[in-house]
Amino acid sequence: MALEVTSTIDVRTMPPMHRHSTIFQTYNALTAGQAFELVNDHDPKPLYYQFAAEHQGQFSWEYLEQGPTTWRVRIGKTA
Repeated sequence: MALEVTSTIDVRTMPPMHRHSTIFQTYNALTAGQAFELVNDHDPKPLYYQFAAEHQGQFSWEYLEQGPTTWRVRIGKTA
């Protein structure tokens, strides 16, 4: 199933304390089959582990660009 990308969130300019809450608010607003693109200045691997713990089997994670200065990830809601 191809996911419909509904938005892009560039967190590079956001204060770090607001990044995860913004990302999860965006994810929670998705319906199954939708996704958003995350743009970051470092590998968001800790965020992946948080998704895996809190939304196991309900999300997709696809790297679109992997550094060295920009990381882009398509995060989707699958269930």
